[in-house]
Amino acid sequence: MPYNIEPHLIIEGTFYTLLIFSVLTWTLILFKIWQFSKNSYYNRRFDRAFWDAPDLASAKKLPVIVTRGPQARIASKGFIWLDDSLQLSGKHLKYLGAPDELLAQTLLGAMQQETRVMESGLTLLASIGSTAPFVGLFGTVIGIMHAMHEITESGSTSLDVVAGPIGDALVATAIGIAVAVPAVLAYNFLLRHLKQHRTGLENFVASFIHIAFTKE
Repeated sequence: MPYNIEPHLIIEGTFYTLLIFSVLTWTLILFKIWQFSKNSYYNRRFDRAFWDAPDLASAKKLPVIVTRGPQARIASKGFIWLDDSLQLSGKHLKYLGAPDELLAQTLLGAMQQETRVMESGLTLLASIGSTAPFVGLFGTVIGIMHAMHEITESGSTSLDVVAGPIGDALVATAIGIAVAVPAVLAYNFLLRHLKQHRTGLENFVASFIHIAFTKE
């Protein structure tokens, strides 16, 4: 360790880094829980209104109050494609091919976009969960090295002299673990909910394609 860098500055930097990690973790946890809860509510409300509609034309004219959320936005992309395909079929290459496959591409693209929005932040949670213990361990190692250096200079090896500085150094590891545990638990919890949301959107896309080309 370079002697021109004060060890206590490195240790303090470690603590501030862990503090930033903790703030980011809890901010992301609260935001993602709000985001998933909001999307679930909007999807349930739209799903009921959509399937209660007598036909696709009526579903397209649902009131604005229920046309919110990922599922409603995907359906909107589908309605737009259906309208454009009727007017522009044969005039643009993007409408050349099997209509059901082209609609599926449009809806799957919209679904992937919604999934990416819901995935945002999860990578950061996973990174914090995996790196926070090592950041804390780094602070502990530097703290122990600094404590050993001071003990050597003092010339005393009594328990009172040794235990205090080393105990203080171990606090960094404890804080690193305390920061990592909520991040890992939240990541696993949110990842499970993300998979459930994605499955629900995939089912809706498949159903939309089916009814869009079902002859009444």
